[in-house]
Amino acid sequence: MSAGHSHAAEGGHERNLWIALGLTATYMIAEIVGGLVTGSLALLSDAAHMFTDVMALAISLAAIRIGRRPADRKRTFGYYRFEILAAAVNAVVLFGVGLYILVEAYERFRSPPEVQSGGMLAVAVIGLIVNFVAIRLLQAGSEESLNVKGAYLEVWSDLLGSIGVIAAALIIRFTGWTLADTIVAVAIGLWVLPRTWILLTQSINILLEGVPEGLALDQIDAALADISGVKNVHDLHAWAITSGKTSLTAHLVIDPAETDAQRVQQAAAQLLKERFHISHSTVQVETAVCAPGSPACALYPTGAAH
Repeated sequence: MSAGHSHAAEGGHERNLWIALGLTATYMIAEIVGGLVTGSLALLSDAAHMFTDVMALAISLAAIRIGRRPADRKRTFGYYRFEILAAAVNAVVLFGVGLYILVEAYERFRSPPEVQSGGMLAVAVIGLIVNFVAIRLLQAGSEESLNVKGAYLEVWSDLLGSIGVIAAALIIRFTGWTLADTIVAVAIGLWVLPRTWILLTQSINILLEGVPEGLALDQIDAALADISGVKNVHDLHAWAITSGKTSLTAHLVIDPAETDAQRVQQAAAQLLKERFHISHSTVQVETAVCAPGSPACALYPTGAAH
């Protein structure tokens, strides 16, 4: 199990997520009320993002708790994949909210409403403080977990949104230009959408068992082929169960008259662990390139998880 999924790290993530959830949910209610009272689309767009933050944090907490459930005969890898499902759901929801804000902004460009800048400014300043605290709580976990990263990115969008709302409130207060509110709302949406897309593609890559980001399969192939005695490498696969938990399988062909299968297997496992940081690998040693299930593959069925 990777350091990113240690019990100590999970406990810290969970505590910080609970605190961030309490702060975010409380402020979301205040921001909805403030947006309706002041007529600010920028505040309402921030409130919508806050709502997705609450969802993200709640799903993240559920993912951590479900992920603790041990593996069983039906789910031999446990429930770690639930974390990635949570991240994908968060990305889809936030993507939808961003599109909604852009549509609403278009309507407001056609007919700008009156906006109360005083209340708008007060609510935005409180939001800035709340979002800053939440970001500090989630920052460390965002480097270790896509699940926490999803919540972290959404809170970041709200922090920038609060700054934008403050700027818009000041512009409206001193110039009376109410379109500043709509422009800030559009800017928030355009900032969030590409980052949400990145999170979504990362999550989908894991769900499709693609090669984990940052892992070059060609380099692994070449490194295994350079092991003394290895004639050929085939059926090389690498995937992630969840963020930071990579698995790999490979078939290595040797000449049993020249080298020992056990030695090659141990060398391969050590190389994968030390050079590529892959602790969970399954290496099968063969005497000829073969199709799975063929008699040749059964000559050296010594593959074992390391």
